[in-house]
Amino acid sequence: MTDDLVVMLTALNPEYEAVRNRLENLRPDRHDRGTRFEVGTVRGTSCRVALGLTGKGNHSAAVLAERAISHFSPTALMFVGVAGALWGTPLGDVVFATHVYAYHGGTSEDDGLKARPRTWETSHEVAQIAQHVARIGDWKRDVPDGTNAHFGLIAAGEIVQNSTISAEARWIRDHFNDALAIEMEAAGVAQAGHLNGAHVAIVRGISDQADGTKNSAADRNWQPRAAANAAAFATYLAAELLKEGEHVAMRNSNASGGPRTVHISGTGTVGMQAGTISGSTVVQNVSPRSEGAPDFATELSRLRRDLKREHSHGQLDDDTYEAARGELDIADKAIASDTPEGRKTFVLALKRLGGLIAELVGPAAKIAALVAAAKGFL
Repeated sequence: MTDDLVVMLTALNPEYEAVRNRLENLRPDRHDRGTRFEVGTVRGTSCRVALGLTGKGNHSAAVLAERAISHFSPTALMFVGVAGALWGTPLGDVVFATHVYAYHGGTSEDDGLKARPRTWETSHEVAQIAQHVARIGDWKRDVPDGTNAHFGLIAAGEIVQNSTISAEARWIRDHFNDALAIEMEAAGVAQAGHLNGAHVAIVRGISDQADGTKNSAADRNWQPRAAANAAAFATYLAAELLKEGEHVAMRNSNASGGPRTVHISGTGTVGMQAGTISGSTVVQNVSPRSEGAPDFATELSRLRRDLKREHSHGQLDDDTYEAARGELDIADKAIASDTPEGRKTFVLALKRLGGLIAELVGPAAKIAALVAAAKGFL
């Protein structure tokens, strides 16, 4: 993981420029397949941002989000831009997605189209930090008076929604009337983040009311303003996300080589290297060099068995299980290479794996112990 970098993606050039205007010391960064990013620093902070343009649509957003995560291993992945309001959210206000609907999922039956959406929930940690940013209000120094942040669901589809009376509008009203805004990229980004165990934040400025006024003079006026407001909130949020990451790193580090205590609730088997367990408290020694390196290949094999069991018991969905197996494959190959780059890749794969299966107490604790041990030995 790149502990001081957040990836921000946008769909449109005005959105890209809104974020770019808040960065300094920009330098180009080119992916091997031609995707171009710019990496800079949020003005007045040490927060680094890798900025990229995806184009419109969930599919392209998902592919380039996956590419950005693989390329940068960021602390968080953000999508920043404009959206249409569904139920009167004021123009220029900002919406932070607590959940994302992929609303075009459905089944056509004799009595009509039945909704079968997919839904992703923003992580509790990221949502809490976003609420903090909104409460403190420093971001409002950079936006017009009266601009507010809203927290709620965002609907992401495959078409531009520009009517309140069309069949599509009625479908959304009937099935997704708790969504605050509508756009075309968040579902792809959310899926890419889910499969990679990455923190995802969707931040949108309201540029129209999805009521037939898109492409009007008013829309052309509001779009850059809404994009600028979203960029302001997003960059303040990025800085806070990195501060939180630094706090966690300091809390978990132990330069003196003393024991670390981890409290675990629930049930499950916990594998530890050089540690003791008492009740629900695990005390892990983080200076195990004198004990000899653990057999990482064997531990990865045990993790495979654990995850296969959790999947067979219905505790891991198919997509997450396949993504977890992919990270284990990367870790296996990396540790076998016995090179500095391989060791770095091994740790990053474990971190991504930990994010994917964080809700499984036993395997998650094993991964945390392996990461700590790897940092000590590799």
